[in-house]
Amino acid sequence: MKIICCAAVLLGLVLVAPPAGAWDRGDADVLTVLPDATPGQPSSVEGLTVGPDGNVYVATFGFNAKGTLTGNAVLYVIKPNGKLLRQVTIANSSPHVLGLRFNPVNGFLLVLDFGAGQVLHVDPVSGASSVFAVPTIAGSGLNALTFDKAGNAYISDSFNGIIWKVGPSAGTPTIWSNSPLLGPGTGLTPPFGANGVEFSNDGKTLFVANTAFHQIIQIPVKADGSADTASVFITGINAPDGIAIDHDDNIWICANQEDDIVVIDKTGKVIAKLGDFNGFDKDGVASGLLFPASLAFSLDGKKLYVSNLTLFLPFAGALPAVDSAWTLQAQHFTVSAIPAVIPPLNPNRD
Repeated sequence: MKIICCAAVLLGLVLVAPPAGAWDRGDADVLTVLPDATPGQPSSVEGLTVGPDGNVYVATFGFNAKGTLTGNAVLYVIKPNGKLLRQVTIANSSPHVLGLRFNPVNGFLLVLDFGAGQVLHVDPVSGASSVFAVPTIAGSGLNALTFDKAGNAYISDSFNGIIWKVGPSAGTPTIWSNSPLLGPGTGLTPPFGANGVEFSNDGKTLFVANTAFHQIIQIPVKADGSADTASVFITGINAPDGIAIDHDDNIWICANQEDDIVVIDKTGKVIAKLGDFNGFDKDGVASGLLFPASLAFSLDGKKLYVSNLTLFLPFAGALPAVDSAWTLQAQHFTVSAIPAVIPPLNPNRD
């Protein structure tokens, strides 16, 4: 009898003890619950950036649990403490905008109008806009952007499998890379090829998330600034979306179908997984991450801001994915904040 009891106790210890190598996922807190884009019409959000003022800028993607919204997109400006500073309509836009970012050279705020297939130069205070660039190939899926040190913009085209390049001033974009590794394939979910883009700290490599193929692609930059041959840097991340690179060249990745942030080091090794989806509160607000899409570091690098797209994929013409049923329960949309700290693997282990 005593032997049986001891065995039961040992089994209980095995079941409750943290597994060897478990991730300390930290806390993904709600930074802010976004107000409705228009009265009675909450909207999902994707594109997110941190401005030179330290505020968080996030824009609507024009879907909610009931379907597609109409009208113009909305830009929210949020203080680091989560307080909404202002909400402005982006003039002359479709309801569906994605990536946005401030040019570090001239300060322009560029917003990718996914629905209209154009790049807008937007006034972040009034929401006034003008057309900055339009791709020369039809059917574009402008998704994310970054800049090189000269202020040239590099824009991912998820449908055509292209990285477009456009100078610091408005103009016609040129094809910088159109590697087959940047395409969306056929019948894959989520149905987006080239997505998040970011340069290594030395500017010698552009990293691109391919969401449909669950890969991070690396494109070396030649001495003349042109693209070298693209190759797969890492594969197997479940639907990588937005990416950001820290001072140590670690890549922080929104895995939108894992509902977490995956961090890989410069060799491609996974060194952290942060955040998770933890259900809804009584008001239909998600706890944690739900279809995380874009991310950006605070100016001091201590905090990571994440937009929760919470997209029901059939709205985008795709098959449902693992979190699709949950996204239909969202009544409001959020931006999350996570301490930008890579915790030790299983800190409870001796």
